[in-house]
Amino acid sequence: MAAPRKFDAETRERAVRMYHEHLADAQCSKVAARTHVGSLLGVNPATLRNWIEAESSPSSPESTAESAEVRRLKRENAELRRANEILKTASAFFAAAELDRRLT
Repeated sequence: MAAPRKFDAETRERAVRMYHEHLADAQCSKVAARTHVGSLLGVNPATLRNWIEAESSPSSPESTAESAEVRRLKRENAELRRANEILKTASAFFAAAELDRRLT
């Protein structure tokens, strides 16, 4: 027989939301975020991990398609960031070359 549920659905949703917010704001590890939120709400970090995994596991074809789209967009975003860095470096290089040309 399963143990009775100690936390209601609202508390679970709040804990998962706080975890994601803390992870984004504090730029800390997942373990540190779970520990922090768990200590605030009186929830075991392992329990919180289970809630987070259950929330993020794809349960329907729609969520699988959404996950694929998110992964594609993240890859595209990373590629664009790299291209932007290359363009910034090239711009600085050519600006310096132009200044050198004018000085001589």
